[in-house]
Amino acid sequence: MVTEFILLGFGENPDLQIFLFLIVLIIYMGTMVGNILIVALVVADQHLHTPMYYFLGNLSCLETFYSSTILPRMLTSFVTGDRSISFIGCFLQMYFFGSFAATECFLLSAMSYDRYLAICKPLHYTTLMNNRDCLHLVVGSWISGFLGNTILFPLLKLTFCGKNDIDHFFCDFNPLLKLACSDTHKIVIFAFIIACIFTLPPFLLTVTSYVCIIATILRIPSSVGRQKAFSTCSSHLIVVTIFYGTLMIVYMLPNTQSLGDLNKVFSAFYTVLTPMANPLIYSLRNKEVKQALKKVQEKITPARFLS
Repeated sequence: MVTEFILLGFGENPDLQIFLFLIVLIIYMGTMVGNILIVALVVADQHLHTPMYYFLGNLSCLETFYSSTILPRMLTSFVTGDRSISFIGCFLQMYFFGSFAATECFLLSAMSYDRYLAICKPLHYTTLMNNRDCLHLVVGSWISGFLGNTILFPLLKLTFCGKNDIDHFFCDFNPLLKLACSDTHKIVIFAFIIACIFTLPPFLLTVTSYVCIIATILRIPSSVGRQKAFSTCSSHLIVVTIFYGTLMIVYMLPNTQSLGDLNKVFSAFYTVLTPMANPLIYSLRNKEVKQALKKVQEKITPARFLS
């Protein structure tokens, strides 16, 4: 009986492991600093106490947990060379990663709905998107994300024997299911149904919201008005495109040995790079966030250095 698994990662080349360790360490540090800074700004700056930044603060908070389910374990394996992970450890990593990923889907859809109301229903925005509604959307996103991943609990009853090598850099559902000795047909069907129920609605809501947003923006007569309206949602649209684009590529690619390395590369986009890119995209493309950062810099930096 298998009691632990081996995460094969990106191979065994010693030189490559050192290079990957440095890259992943920089990405993880950048992810943590960037997202924690966004959360601190949203909490501290009164100008950012709006629904849009309330969702952004929750998204940044989520990204810190999201990255921490995978990257610390990966960094440890690079340093020690120990790529083994216990069955319970593997299951917990998979459960929390899946829950945070599902929660992000719901948060991104809530943010797209918020932008839809702001651009398409501006006169009713304050009524339809008040503090209570924001709280309900955020709490509902977190609960739905963790509730949807109850599909993983039947894995605890599966039997694993013989091969225990997972051809991935973290415990993912499909690679782990390949190693099971017992029948997985019912679990696959159940997982597909639950995944459709919990991922299709937020995805369709996001797509529908942006179709309506783009249609509304194109009807604005002045180019200045169109540019101003689009600037309020462009950062979120970039994040949604990167997240859903790489996620769909990974799970729509044929599950073959020849595409295994390509699958890992695209998986790295939505598991490693996206959490780091989110604070960069929002801070570099958002005037309010840049102004809040400037205020913090002015408070920290002595006046004589600013002159």
